[in-house]
Amino acid sequence: MNPAFTGRASIGVLLFIGHAVAALAAAPMDPAVVALGERLFLETRFAQFYFSHGQGGDPLMETTETVTEPLPGPFSGQSMNCAACHLVDQQLDTTGGGMRTYNDFARRSPIPLREDGKTRAVRNSPPLVNASLSRSTGFLFHFDGEFATLTDLVKATYSGRNYGWLPGERAQAVSHFAAVVRNDDGSGELAQEFGGAYRIVLAGTDPSIPEELRLPESWRLDVDSASDEEIFAHLAGLTAAYVEDLEFSRDENGAFNGSPYDLFLAKNGLPRQPRKGESDERYSRRLMNRLEQLRRPQFVTPQEGGFAFHDQTYVFGPQELQGMRIFFTRAQPRGRQSAAVGNCVACHAAPAFTDFALHNTGISQLEYDSVHGEGAFASLYIPTLRERRHDPDAWLPATENHPNAAEPYRAIPAPDNPLLVDLGAWNIFANADFPRTQDTLRRQLCREQLQARKHPGAVLIGHSHCARPALLERSIASFKTPGLRDTGHSAPYMHNGAFDTLEAATAVYRRVSVMARNGLLRNPAPALLDIHLQAEDVEPLAAFIRSLNEDYE
Repeated sequence: MNPAFTGRASIGVLLFIGHAVAALAAAPMDPAVVALGERLFLETRFAQFYFSHGQGGDPLMETTETVTEPLPGPFSGQSMNCAACHLVDQQLDTTGGGMRTYNDFARRSPIPLREDGKTRAVRNSPPLVNASLSRSTGFLFHFDGEFATLTDLVKATYSGRNYGWLPGERAQAVSHFAAVVRNDDGSGELAQEFGGAYRIVLAGTDPSIPEELRLPESWRLDVDSASDEEIFAHLAGLTAAYVEDLEFSRDENGAFNGSPYDLFLAKNGLPRQPRKGESDERYSRRLMNRLEQLRRPQFVTPQEGGFAFHDQTYVFGPQELQGMRIFFTRAQPRGRQSAAVGNCVACHAAPAFTDFALHNTGISQLEYDSVHGEGAFASLYIPTLRERRHDPDAWLPATENHPNAAEPYRAIPAPDNPLLVDLGAWNIFANADFPRTQDTLRRQLCREQLQARKHPGAVLIGHSHCARPALLERSIASFKTPGLRDTGHSAPYMHNGAFDTLEAATAVYRRVSVMARNGLLRNPAPALLDIHLQAEDVEPLAAFIRSLNEDYE
């Protein structure tokens, strides 16, 4: 098998089957569906560069960008695909590379050059493993909650800027996508590996198709009778099915079991997952209560396991336990404050270590102020809902409906233009071009608004609890909480890739929590107000987060 096409399957360790695409399947995903989804994930002919240049290779693909030196590109000589920004083992044996959990090495992901002159995405690529876990807060994908379903995200990617397509070129992208599928002759390397020409594999009846690659009837498609849009939507669903299958290791009872932390819970008889109907937040509180009752902890030693892909010892010892206690400790009533309150679990609830919700932790403000000076973000003019509606092209992101929009508030800060900044969910909430995410966004922002109103130190926004103008302000610089499992394979950290190490990413919360309490952070998440950390707490916290690493394969 060519290393450029190995995907996650090349290591050969069995993963537990993930959740199916809700609209298309309720049972564990069929292996043939996952395999074809992987093929589409690796396909390099859907990009605009291939449409414009044919077999010529996009210069962007010659290398894989990192925070230091670039690496040789695993798809050199070809065009953009999903795997270029969501790597797994393609750079495993490359000096300076390593394993990834379906993300890249860049601070901000490179994108194909077009007439707009952009060469970087606004944010880095989030890991895809565990990204599709079932969640009680509703499904939102991307850092700013842009997409309501994974299929929506895939469709926008195949026809969007990351694949080189400009706003307004969707019809052209869809037509090209369908043409690639219809005209595929089965001679390519991916076709040879994954069952032949697309029309044959999608039809699912040809006797030459290996049984393990034969699609179930519900996933079959006649590409000759299907419209371009039908082909596009169907294959986006297949790609989404592949991504939904990406989860960290679990045992037969559904409990995560791949990290030293998981083994520590098991050795000490601590609960490893929520009870039926129990929220992650309640489970996390129950786990902490049990941890406080633990008098003689049984630690995890190097003799009980090892890492193949992490440069660290497989251990959960006293330092990791100290970090866990800080991580899970929440704020106490006034006057009873502990010296070390991480309050991390307020947003990173176990066992997935994310609440999947949107919060402002101050990262956009820190970056903007580093470019324009301390206090610049606090005085940045941000239009009201009424102003934004009156002139969406001036303020909102470019979309198919508004291809010429200036999108200043979904941009990388630049010294020569103080208007450029990334305001996260502000760009999506109450934006008519994103109707499918609005209900979930409103619920999440309303929950944050109500939490702020209950906190004595929070800055209140608006007179009405959850009116849209107030929630728009609440959305400023808010981004989705990432999961913390296997962070060793997803550096650099934060939506802008600002921090190279866990220590740096952890230490920043000392700063932003103080800023929030002193009224220096614009629209802070209420949870920040309850973080009380000292310099000596950073290393134990980082050690605990490293104990969530595992050998994802």
